[in-house]
Amino acid sequence: MAPKITVPFILVNFKTYLEATGKRALKIAKEAEKVSFETRVSIGVAPQFTDIAAVASQTEIPVFAQHIDPIEPGSYTGHILADAVREAGAVGTLINHSERQLKISEIGKAVQIAHEKNLVSVVCANNQKVSAAVASFNPNMVAVEPPELIGTGISVSRAKPEVVLDTVRLVKEVNPKVIVLCGAGISGADDVTAALRLKTQGILISSYVVKAKDPYRILRELAEAALTWEKFSIEG
Repeated sequence: MAPKITVPFILVNFKTYLEATGKRALKIAKEAEKVSFETRVSIGVAPQFTDIAAVASQTEIPVFAQHIDPIEPGSYTGHILADAVREAGAVGTLINHSERQLKISEIGKAVQIAHEKNLVSVVCANNQKVSAAVASFNPNMVAVEPPELIGTGISVSRAKPEVVLDTVRLVKEVNPKVIVLCGAGISGADDVTAALRLKTQGILISSYVVKAKDPYRILRELAEAALTWEKFSIEG
């Protein structure tokens, strides 16, 4: 049975950091699993493709691919097939991360394929207008991430709160079922609280967790901050 994803949701992108490669990817994933069990906050991880199978088979948290190509099985050497990441144990995938961007038409096709293969789709967008545009493809989630803030330690929820507010409003106008995540520069519990106060339903995070000396401690702090989501959602 696939791990259940609930909100608030924390998704940790391992990217290609050495700190989250091979055995180290599994170690961080197990720490994420421990925090998720302790706090009951849903935490997913997006390891490198070569680590998906190991992480998925040895943990009980949602595992995502970092990308899929909008292709069907066939002659596409070097591409990432949705069927392959699903077979490896992934339950979802990132699409259109700023470091692996696609054309708008390709995003739509990738989301369609993800649905067909029963993969949860998390489409990344660099601003509110693009977020609204990709919401029309009916992804499960949209993650707004201004690329200039990624990896800076300056969170979009505090530096550009209007971007987050506008994204939530526009996405919900297009498709109220789409979950909105906040990414870019998340570097502490306060950033999580700020993101949730702006009516997002979780975060997409990477280096602050992956490169931390103690990922468990960081994840625990983020998860405890995420528990404030119910308060903000009730406030409306």
